Amino acid sequence: MSRIDPTARVENAAGLADDVVIGPYCILGPDVKLAAGVRLHAHVNIQGDTTIGARTEIYPFASLGTAPQSVHYKGEATRLEIGSDCLLREHATANIGTAGGRGVTRIGDHVMMMTGSHVGHDCIVGDNVIFANNAVLGGHVSVGDFTFLGGQCAVHQFTRIGAQCMISGLTGVREDVIPFANVLGQAGKLVGLNVVGMKRRGFTKTQLHEARAVYRELFFGAGTFDERLERLREKVESSPFVAQVMAFIDADRKRALCHPSRGVSGEA
Repeated sequence: MSRIDPTARVENAAGLADDVVIGPYCILGPDVKLAAGVRLHAHVNIQGDTTIGARTEIYPFASLGTAPQSVHYKGEATRLEIGSDCLLREHATANIGTAGGRGVTRIGDHVMMMTGSHVGHDCIVGDNVIFANNAVLGGHVSVGDFTFLGGQCAVHQFTRIGAQCMISGLTGVREDVIPFANVLGQAGKLVGLNVVGMKRRGFTKTQLHEARAVYRELFFGAGTFDERLERLREKVESSPFVAQVMAFIDADRKRALCHPSRGVSGEA
């Protein structure tokens, strides 16, 4: 049976698994659904059509499923989905989607959102993503699996960030970021690959050498960027790393791609 503190306000229509724990002064709307093992510590606000996956733990003053921060939102029925085994710390926030966007904001499994982090409307966040304190996503952003977002970084709306990236603290991301990249700076630029993260996930020395060679060829090789892109395209069948980078680039060419700063060496 669910354990609900007597000071909490839970709408009767809310869907609660038998073993959820709802702490003092939490507020849950009628369309909220909590899966098995979810724990809300205290003062957690969950509204809208919001689904929280199994064993996710949410700390005080987090606010989830509230209306999008968009002047175009007029009360349409949209959703927020948060996966299993996530950890959301104090003051973390995430909004439902918009009818003009995806209609859903989705956060994957094993995601950690530290204090003050924010996921805007219509964002898609992959699995095993970490938000450091006050890392924020504008609307319609997508973030690949195993990406780390450093403290107080800010990602511009509609930006795509590939899998296994490192976004450094205090970085502003305005352009799409290829998988495995490391981004730094007020106007974020590539500063190599996320080698630390790649090593943690078991990349061999041979794979790291290959990744560095691809990075140097793509951003520092001879010819124009499009010419370098076409040369790398010939290696898609023989290189999983090239295949993943090319798939990311080809998926959406509408926005500019994040590049290294001019004058930076090709070291990755």
